Amino acid sequence: MAGILKNVIIIKFIFMAKYSKKAQDKVEKAMHERKHGTLKSGRSGKKVTSKKQAIAIGLSEARKKGAKVPKKKSK
Repeated sequence: MAGILKNVIIIKFIFMAKYSKKAQDKVEKAMHERKHGTLKSGRSGKKVTSKKQAIAIGLSEARKKGAKVPKKKSK
């Protein structure tokens, strides 16, 4: 019985998603906009060209909508 429970816990741990589907969609949309040159930075309004910046914008939008996203790393 303990072996079965241990296997269930291991499987659940492996397949737990860090990001929700909504968060994945937001990042995908931001990357698409970056690729087509339509993604703008929030504050300055400049065109975003960096992949990392596009991902950060997508995750930030997902956080605002209440999607499951890990906390921001503090400096």
